[in-house]
Amino acid sequence: MKNNNVRTLVLAALFLALGLVLPFFTGQIPQIGQMLCPMHLPVLLCGLICGWQWGGLVGFLTPLLRSLLFGMPPIFPTGIAMAFELLTYGVVIGLLYAHMKRQNIGVLYLSLVLAMISGRVVWGIVRVILSGVAGTAFTWQMYLSGALLTAIPGIILQLVLIPAIMVALDKSGLYRMKQTA
Repeated sequence: MKNNNVRTLVLAALFLALGLVLPFFTGQIPQIGQMLCPMHLPVLLCGLICGWQWGGLVGFLTPLLRSLLFGMPPIFPTGIAMAFELLTYGVVIGLLYAHMKRQNIGVLYLSLVLAMISGRVVWGIVRVILSGVAGTAFTWQMYLSGALLTAIPGIILQLVLIPAIMVALDKSGLYRMKQTA
C-alpha cells in the first residue's frame, strides 16, 4: 500500500513537471501554445493513471506554477481560468475512467471527450466571472474562439495521443486497463 502511494506521488510529480516543460516545445509562442494545448496532455494522463484527486491537483497547480515561474500564461485572467479548466480535466477524466466496470479504448474516448467538454465549459464560466471582476467584456465569440476554434489542433492531438499512450502503457504492462466486467 505504501509503495503504491509513493509510486502515485512520483507519477503525479512527473506529470506536473511535464506540464511545466512541454510548453517550451511550442517556443513560448502563445498562439502555438493555445493551438496545441501542451499542458493539457500530462493533466489528462495524470487523471487517468494517478486518479481524479491527483489529476485535479496537478491540473490546478500546473498553469499557476508555470505562470509564477516563467510568466506564461499570464496569471490573470488566463492562468486562473486555465487552472480551473485543467482541474476539471483531471477530476472528470479520473472519476469517469476509474468508475467504469471495463477500461477499454471506447471508455477511454468517452471519458476523454466528456472531460474536454467539461473543462472548456468551466473555463468559459471562470472567464465570465473574471471578466466581471475586471470590468471587461467576454463575448460568446471569444468563448467559441478560445474554447474551440483556436484549440482544434490541440483537441485532435489529445484525441490521438492520449489513447495511443494509454494503449502503449497497457501493452507494455506499465499500466493495465481493467478488462473484466
